Amino acid sequence: MVRKQFRKKVKNVLVIYRKDTPKAVSLSIDIMNWLEGQGVKTYTSPHQKLKIGKSLAPTAKNLKAIDLALVLGGDGTYLEAVRLLKGQMTPILGINLGSLGFLTVHREEDWLKYLKAALCGKLESRPRSMLKISLKSGSKTLSQWSALNDVVIERGPDSHLIGISIYVGKQLINPVKSDGLIISTPTGSTAYNLAAGGPILHPESRSFVVTPICPHSLTSRPTILPDDQTLRFQLTEKSKRAFLTIDGQKYGEITPRNVVVIERADTDHFVLRDPHHNYFELLREKLKFGER
Repeated sequence: MVRKQFRKKVKNVLVIYRKDTPKAVSLSIDIMNWLEGQGVKTYTSPHQKLKIGKSLAPTAKNLKAIDLALVLGGDGTYLEAVRLLKGQMTPILGINLGSLGFLTVHREEDWLKYLKAALCGKLESRPRSMLKISLKSGSKTLSQWSALNDVVIERGPDSHLIGISIYVGKQLINPVKSDGLIISTPTGSTAYNLAAGGPILHPESRSFVVTPICPHSLTSRPTILPDDQTLRFQLTEKSKRAFLTIDGQKYGEITPRNVVVIERADTDHFVLRDPHHNYFELLREKLKFGER
């Protein structure tokens, strides 16, 4: 995974803002007006309507033409932008208007500083691995998705535990009886995975982490695996159903007849950062890492 200086000539910017938040709407208008003054064309998400002056801002119809995506909100808004870009390698610059802001690391009051830096080629494009998720029934692929943070196989509203067999390639690791499993990227390791007792992975490491949720065993522990392997997950016969959640979005029910296959995606996601950005400083600031 290689960091690169972001030196692309920025002509088209997609602005995605936190819904129903007056501050985000107001800031989006200010930023789009400023960008237009710099000769940059601005667009909103097809799902958002933003009025600038007396007219609506144009929506992005050709995502391949977008040079930079700007997210104004929290980590949920950031993940929404990732879903919208659908595997495009368009870098995202995040401005935090949420609470934690682990993905949207830049402060609201610094938006002009970082936008100027992006237009002048002074920011760094840093890769983040993504997951490719396939839901299979026999040899048939039923659906495919991608994720930046994590995939959760969970029991949902059912009160009983579920059993899930975990495979790396064709090798069985173990069957786990629990409330579910979290399969996380390094980027997602500080989200649900961390809350469930999983380890923090550096966001540029080449690995997955599989973390049981409330396992009914003292020996069921998070497992870190290399991301060049294919992972497979299947419910045990006694577990009638489970539910699939990808980056916080629910995607329906699975049964023992299904296999969830997870691999590293073919393309990475790219975040824009100040070259001096320190990940460990971010951990200390956001998570109070190491404090006693």
